[in-house]
Amino acid sequence: MFVAAAVVPSALRAGAVTVTDALGRSVTIPAPPQRIVTIFSSNTELVCAIGLADRIVGIDAMTRYPEEIASRRHVGGRLGFSVDRVVEQNPDLVIVTPARQAANQLVEPMRRLGVPVVVLTSRNMVEVIGNIRLIGRATGRAAEGEAVAQGLEKRIADVRAGAEHMRRPRVVMITGKLGNGLLLVARPNTYTGDALGIAGTEPALVGMRTLAQVSPEAILAANPDLLLYAGKQEDLDDLISRPGWREMEAIKRGRTWTVSRAEWLIPGPRTLDGVERLAGQLRNLRGD
Repeated sequence: MFVAAAVVPSALRAGAVTVTDALGRSVTIPAPPQRIVTIFSSNTELVCAIGLADRIVGIDAMTRYPEEIASRRHVGGRLGFSVDRVVEQNPDLVIVTPARQAANQLVEPMRRLGVPVVVLTSRNMVEVIGNIRLIGRATGRAAEGEAVAQGLEKRIADVRAGAEHMRRPRVVMITGKLGNGLLLVARPNTYTGDALGIAGTEPALVGMRTLAQVSPEAILAANPDLLLYAGKQEDLDDLISRPGWREMEAIKRGRTWTVSRAEWLIPGPRTLDGVERLAGQLRNLRGD
């Protein structure tokens, strides 16, 4: 049975650190955590990136990477998150993101038990990299977090430099399909949209701020230079075979590419792999 640790003033605990999370909360971690629960794949990958995969004791059911993490105890999934399952792991740090009600369900119960909870958001790539630094500080691995963050920043700078004087194609990235016929697309004011800009593209769908759902007609009207699909080739082929799609400029010119969902839809170090891959494809495209 989990017993909450006695609250000791941080000044009296060796190794205690205080960080400010995405909600503006000051969170004190009394000592470098040894048992971490990470809610959402992105947070798991951030912890693994700084070399602490062995300290993760609980994950959400949708986490698949790294492979050795997937067998760790599941504490929730699509339908919500269990305080009891989190507590069973006897964690000394919980990392969550305010999606699928995770923060609402876990932050206050953990606070009452004396378990530090850090809430992260990933609205752009600057924030994604900042999360690595924050988790580095929170886990006593500030130097490792800084090294990873600087490495990613260097890669971003290199990609930007390579695309600086090149024409930026107008792009739509489709990230999913809904049962009502609408399509989900990457919006400019998200980390995915930010990453697309870093790679050297411009959004073809302008004015999108909050809703990621659009009609096929809206995409056809935007007539992008490049159509990206985060998913399987057969699903993209099925989509563009439908009436009207063959008139799109991108399809006429064979500029429809699939991209990895893991790289583009999970904010973390792997997003830079996707950015670099797309930037390389764009350089080849401009050489046509």
